[in-house]
Amino acid sequence: MKKSSRSKIIPIQPVPTQASAVASSTDVLSQYQEQIKIYPRAVAGVFSRLRWLMVWVTQLVFYGTPWLQWNDRQAVLFDLAGSRFYIFGLVLHPQDLIYLAVLLVLAALTLFFFTTVAGRLWCGYACPQTVYTEIFLWLERITEGDRIARMRLDGAGWSAEKIARKSAKQLLWLGLGLFTGFTFVGYFTPIQQLAGELMTLSFSPWEWFWVMFYGFATYGNAGYLREQICKQMCPYARIQSALTDMDSMVIAYDTERGESRGSRARNADPKALGLGDCIDCTLCVQVCPTGIDIRNGLQNECIACAACIDVCDEVMDKMNYPKGLIRYSSGKGMADKLTPRQMVKRVWRPRVWFYSMLLLVAGSVFIVGLSTRKGFAVDVIRDRGTMAREIGNGDIENIYRLKIMNATEHTQTYTASVQGLPGLTLVTHPVLSVPATGIGSLTIRLTLSAKASQGYRGKASPIMFRVETPVHGQVVAIEEKSTFVIPR
Repeated sequence: MKKSSRSKIIPIQPVPTQASAVASSTDVLSQYQEQIKIYPRAVAGVFSRLRWLMVWVTQLVFYGTPWLQWNDRQAVLFDLAGSRFYIFGLVLHPQDLIYLAVLLVLAALTLFFFTTVAGRLWCGYACPQTVYTEIFLWLERITEGDRIARMRLDGAGWSAEKIARKSAKQLLWLGLGLFTGFTFVGYFTPIQQLAGELMTLSFSPWEWFWVMFYGFATYGNAGYLREQICKQMCPYARIQSALTDMDSMVIAYDTERGESRGSRARNADPKALGLGDCIDCTLCVQVCPTGIDIRNGLQNECIACAACIDVCDEVMDKMNYPKGLIRYSSGKGMADKLTPRQMVKRVWRPRVWFYSMLLLVAGSVFIVGLSTRKGFAVDVIRDRGTMAREIGNGDIENIYRLKIMNATEHTQTYTASVQGLPGLTLVTHPVLSVPATGIGSLTIRLTLSAKASQGYRGKASPIMFRVETPVHGQVVAIEEKSTFVIPR
């Protein structure tokens, strides 16, 4: 019997999934989940007061610093047009950006250090996103009420009261956002000048752009995006998992003590009911600005604001239970029931010492660099039009331009000299006066006699320029290398 040349086909039957079992064949499943609005509840406690202390400190620094005066000028001003950066008594030029690089390294190392020790402290207490969200939430509570009142207001139909409350909130948010943008631009344009321009609405196009951009960015980020910035856009949550370990102090829920959770009367015995200390009131979820349940363990979305600790301690007080069901602890501390003192000892482990040493080295380099800064800088530029030429009686002439940057706020007089070749003569007057924070140029003509140049024909011989100026009765000098070219 002849076999069929056609291969057998095994039919593939679709297996119904859980979603398809629920949805009908005509349903379309969306790939995107609607964002559920979070209504954080107000909370009071030790960590809440500490958070608000940081809000006051950071905002007083941000809003107040541009108004400080120093030597008849703004104390902190980044003058991009003049390529000068004023930071109290320090004047920096673009050539000093190395200090900014070291400062950024210091900031990164500090962040790594504190994250390794105690998790996302920066996020919980000092990050601008957290700080401004806290302020915007406070304004929202003033106009719309606390959590339940806001939820009812959003769920109710439009009325005169709802329009009034919503409008008041929006005006406060917009006002704070625009004032923040104005202050931000005040670090780049003298803020007193900017305030004068505000009265006549005569900002330059760039000033308008940055005031509006920074103002609406603050309004949008702190008013609407809020936790989405922390959960979706900020990469720090992902970096955190690489920096923390079982000995890092983080916000933790004591599962052994809290479970099984359940409601009960205040005078009930939880052991008799087979319950733990958690009464499942969900207040720890209601106060969380990112909407997570800390009872499910540490999560990337946790910004370590400790609001859940404050509200849980308040509930424990009312139930006459010991505080600390939710507390700062380490994974090792929870697992091995370590005392706070034992956990603190374990915090100082090799990686923490490593970051400490790096911080010490970088900080020392930064401080030494600033303290040994000369107060001026010198660049030696050769005249490219005339590298070297023979003049009159066979003497050789080279022309240079010394660019001197005065980094002080006083007019300084600089004197130049040169050494390196026997018989080298400085022809021009080597003295230059440079105004405060200004840049001056001094043309230098050097000659070498025909007799002295015989042994150096066809060579570029090294020379050294020395520029000095008196500062507080002492002579400060900078030496810069160059070459003297002698043609064949």
